Amino acid sequence: MAMPSADPDTDGGNDQDPAQELARLRQAIASGDPARAMPALVALREFSEDLVTPLLLLGLDQSTFMIRSLACAGLGMKRSEPGWQALERALSHDDDANVRAEAANALASYGVQRSWPLLRRAFEVDGQWLVRCSILSALAEQPAMEPQQLLELARLAIADGDGTVRVGGAEILGRLVRECGGGSVPAEGSPAALARSLLVELQTDPDHRVVAAALDGLQG
Repeated sequence: MAMPSADPDTDGGNDQDPAQELARLRQAIASGDPARAMPALVALREFSEDLVTPLLLLGLDQSTFMIRSLACAGLGMKRSEPGWQALERALSHDDDANVRAEAANALASYGVQRSWPLLRRAFEVDGQWLVRCSILSALAEQPAMEPQQLLELARLAIADGDGTVRVGGAEILGRLVRECGGGSVPAEGSPAALARSLLVELQTDPDHRVVAAALDGLQG
């Protein structure tokens, strides 16, 4: 999500007392006006987690989805236990797919060990393509993801009815072929071999984008 720049209402400068600055930022966020609240949320990056978490949670209570989305992004940068709990609720219950997608992305930043079970379950129950694509990209970027986890995620993705989600799954399969194949014929039953087999099947996908991603993955 693009970060708006601060405006005069929220940019107090370096000589501003921190307590006064936070009070002003809280007021801007509580206004619910995106033109004030979003720059205020961006300005919170200058403060520590314990100071900004209540304000980010306040952002999640606003009615405008853009404000809630930016608050989710902030909770991914300024990680805390209350932040995790709020993001988990947003992922499960927010009415806007943009917010749920941003919550998924933020949750992934808390680490694979904790986020994987939650995001895998969310992928299964939330049929919105935007949310599923966000989960795909967020988890695929995590170095701690094991090949078997990536393969499981890719299997879920290529079974989706949306071509964009299937493309994301095909790209993960291609990554498995490249990174786990060892430059030779992969061992039978290995993640790379299974990924290659699935890519072969995807060459008959009705979406040309999926076919292109499958061919690219097979070329390794």
